[in-house]
Order: sequence, then structure tokens, then C-alpha cells
Amino acid sequence: MTTVIAFILMFGVLVSIHEWGHLIFAKRAGMLVREFAIGFGPKILSFTKNETLYTIRLIPAGGYVRVAGDDPEIVELKPGHHIGLEFNNDGKVAKIIVNNKSKHPNARTIEVENVDLDHKLIIEGYEQDDEDTKLHFDVDRKAMFVVDERETQIAPFDRQFASKTVGQRAMQLFAGPMMNFVLAIFIFLLMGLIQGVPVEQAQMGEIQSGSPAEEAGLQENDVITQIGDQSISTWEQFTDIVRESPGQELDLVISRGDTEHELTVVPAEVEAVNEKGDPIEVGQIGVLAAYEKDILGTLKFGFERTYETTKLIITNLVMLVTGQLSIDVLSGPVGIYDATDQVVQSGFSNFLMWTAMLSINLGIINLVPLPALDGGRLMFVLIEAVRGKPIAPEKEGVFHFVGFALLMLLMIVVTWNDIQRLFL
Repeated sequence: MTTVIAFILMFGVLVSIHEWGHLIFAKRAGMLVREFAIGFGPKILSFTKNETLYTIRLIPAGGYVRVAGDDPEIVELKPGHHIGLEFNNDGKVAKIIVNNKSKHPNARTIEVENVDLDHKLIIEGYEQDDEDTKLHFDVDRKAMFVVDERETQIAPFDRQFASKTVGQRAMQLFAGPMMNFVLAIFIFLLMGLIQGVPVEQAQMGEIQSGSPAEEAGLQENDVITQIGDQSISTWEQFTDIVRESPGQELDLVISRGDTEHELTVVPAEVEAVNEKGDPIEVGQIGVLAAYEKDILGTLKFGFERTYETTKLIITNLVMLVTGQLSIDVLSGPVGIYDATDQVVQSGFSNFLMWTAMLSINLGIINLVPLPALDGGRLMFVLIEAVRGKPIAPEKEGVFHFVGFALLMLLMIVVTWNDIQRLFL
């Protein structure tokens, strides 16, 4: 149950902060945001605030912000349609009743001859009992379509995605991934404030009970200065040698207070995977790095750890694309849940670290120029900036549709691999 709660909270935070970035910059640009959704599929919970429908949906596989103009508008009125009109105190059309007009006895029913809800905001037509007199109605900018008794706000062209500048549209698309990087920096800063930041030298922190380090006589705050004939000055040097020496005796020279000691430790053999996803054995002795409280160090830690994690993920992504890594190393929701279960068992600090890494991963993946992702849409905006005119919406729509289908196929394959690793 603890893992389930942790996974739901982690998923909710990662997706919410991503979509919140899209939402904020859409509203700042004056776009009409129709829906802010966490998850896909049937609605579990929903409410409306400031023109936007906020929903939590059943399938925890992402989320979305639906901006007016992203898709074809919900209702398309054409000449010959019979609609009902209700008016506000200024005499402008406030509601356009598309069907079930009998449920709105006070609505004025007309047959549409001309309609422009993008620019002029007018409706022209005739009443059924007077086909000789053409009527003209001004439409309020926030008028509502009423379809099956559900209201949806109209979107004048200046409230639609396509009406905004290239810079505004690009920023709205980039804002989601950007917020994932901001979240990661915040988490790393929080970790630095709570537990401190790792010291640069190879200084021992917590010694795990029953570990090779404890059996060898290592103590907290011991500093490793030499392994064999090699001088040690950083924690990374120390851990690299330990990882490369499973089951081998390592002669250590340590500084403890004002004295030096010589100890021998044999790293335990632990199963892991290499960069290609192949199983390997690495050495572990059961120690954690020492930490210190330092404000400037914390700031440096937050940005450096985000940079290093970003660099690692991009490197692995390039290796995956170039065939140096197998698709088997990818994990979907099932694999992420299993990994989260293991992380939760190892402590809250590791859970925070895992959340930050997933946030960076989500930001990077969404910036990849693939169909249906933010990066794919951003690519079309940048192409428009270069060529001076947008690509035909029909062609872009086909591109995203085909790409989305391929992404869903990839998700199925990855999920199947996750299940095989767990149960087969």
C-alpha cells in the first residue's frame, strides 16, 4: 500500500507540474484553455474554474492541456442549421442551443444563414415564422455552445493557439518540459537542505550493519586516502574502484582523526546491468557518502545534479537511437512501478532522488521531436518560423496521428517486456 500511495503521488506531481507549465503559459498568452487533465480515459473527478475544466481521469498514463484551436472546434455551425439563442443583459448572444431546444422554452429559435464565431462574432438568420426578415445578432466573446445540455465556451480566433506569435506558441509547448527540470532542481535543493550535500573527498557516512565495510573495521567519518598503490582524493574515485573489484581484496589507507590506519576490505558481489543492458557483477561494501550542510554547496548541488542526470539520460537516449542499447532497457508504467517499489523500501531520500530523475526523464522525452509529443509540435512551430508560413494543419494532423499510434505500439511492447521481467 505504501508503494501504491507513493507511486500515485509521484505520478500526480510529475504530470501536474508538466501540464501546469503548459497551462500557465497558455493563459499568459491569452489562449483559451478548455481542459487541464491528469490521466486519460473516463473522468473520475472534475470541476470548472476560470474558463477551464479540470479533470482527473482513470488511466494514469500521462495528461494533457487542451487549448482552443489545437483540435477542430467542438461545434461547427453551418447555414440551414436550426439553433436556439439566449441573450445576456447587453442583448448579445450568451448561449447557442444546438440541440434539445425544447428544454429551453425562452430561447429564440432561428435558421442560420451566416455565422462567424472566429472574427466578427455574429449570427444571421431567420425565424421559422418569418422568412422574409433577416435577423442579425452579436455574439458575446464568452458565449456558450449548449450540446446535450453541456456547455462549452466559444473561442474567438484571438483566443486560439494558431493566432499567437511563434514565440508564444513555442514557449507554451516548451513550458511543460521546462517545469520538469525546474521540479528536479527544486527536489535536489530540498534534499541538500534536509540532509546536506555529499562531501567531495572519500569520507565515510553511514556504515550498514553486517556489511563488508563494517567487517573490515571502517567507521563513520573515516577518509580513504589510498587503495593499493593509488591515491584517492574523491568519492567517485573510491566508488569506481570498489565497483570494479567484486570479491577482490582491497588494501585501504584511511585517515581517522589525526592517525592513519591500514584495513583490508572485500567488496560483495552484487548483480547489476551495464550500459548495454547486459547483466554484470559489481562490488559493494555497504557505505554511504558523508554529507555536510552548506548553503552555497546546496545551490551548486541542485544545479549540478540536474545537469549530470540530464547528460546521462541524453547519452543513454542517443545510445538507444544508434542501436548501442537494446529496447529491452526501456521501462513503461509497470517497470517504473516495480522500480519505485524497490526505491521506496530503501528510504525517503532515495525516493526523492528517483522522483527528480523521472522528472528530468519526462522533460527530455517530451522534447524529443516525435509526433504527438511536445517536441514534435515544437518542431512544426520552428519550421514555420524558418519558412515563414505554417505547414497545412491536415498534414500536421496526419503526422501526429500516425506518430501517436506508433508510440502506443512502443508502449505496449515496453509494458510486455516489463511484465516478462517481473513474472516470467
